[in-house]
Amino acid sequence: MIDIVITSFNEPKSTLHLAKDFLKQLKGREGRVIVVDPFESVGEYLGKEIKDPKFKFILDPGEGKSYALNMIFQDYGSSNTEDLFVLTDGDVNVSPNTLHTILNAFKNKKIGCVTARPVPLDKRDTKYGYWAHLFFSGIHKARKEFSRNKKFFECSGYLFAIRKGVISDFPLETSEDSIIPYLFWKKGYLIKYIPEIEVYVKNPSNWRDWINQKTRNIKAHENLNKIAPDMPRTKSFFNEIKLGTLFALSYPKNLREVFWTAQAFLARFYIYYKSFFEINKGKSYADGWRGEAETASTRIDYL
Repeated sequence: MIDIVITSFNEPKSTLHLAKDFLKQLKGREGRVIVVDPFESVGEYLGKEIKDPKFKFILDPGEGKSYALNMIFQDYGSSNTEDLFVLTDGDVNVSPNTLHTILNAFKNKKIGCVTARPVPLDKRDTKYGYWAHLFFSGIHKARKEFSRNKKFFECSGYLFAIRKGVISDFPLETSEDSIIPYLFWKKGYLIKYIPEIEVYVKNPSNWRDWINQKTRNIKAHENLNKIAPDMPRTKSFFNEIKLGTLFALSYPKNLREVFWTAQAFLARFYIYYKSFFEINKGKSYADGWRGEAETASTRIDYL
């Protein structure tokens, strides 16, 4: 059984597009597409547009993404490690080979988590679009190396898949794409990065949204020091400097991109300063899903 879980936050059109895409990929396979959203209107809209018996809508109680996923794990989990959860967001698109490639990867019994390659929908000819390409390319390089060397690394929250029957829940105080792979790693499973599986993402296109998204992510990772102090850290301020500096300096193709790269260094320093300052003031990460800090510019628009 394959349960494809799409967590969304009032994004009916993009969620509809993604749900239909996965239903096509499920054809001839045993599975379901489950959309979890805190807005009843989204469920009503999807129910009118999708008549497939493999589709299910569940009303999110509004306690955060991690809470909603824990709820799904409890209700739709199984003891069979051949069964899978595919976890993704309602505001992305995926490549047509996604499900087929995931299933092939899990033929290796040692693999517990499989994650995709985020690809920016943003154009490289704007500053924020260039930043998206720069950072995603750096992440791609790092994950490819970690996966090849069978080392621990964190998955992409935009799209990753896990075996059922291994964990039944996970802590709420950090991001699911960090703590879930670690829980599998502790049980002896490998994590596999498959760049051939692409998940297409719209990134922030203004300073406010960029700051909100990035500081929330940093706070989630800093909470790992309390939740899992022995977890190998692949995302941290010092790792960015150590693993990303030379790559970032070699990434620009022209003088404009050199200038944007310099700004990116300053922006990354600032968000770490802002995040640590707020943490010290008691404003730590809270699993509020999108309601905590809405980033409207990351939504994919559909006509």
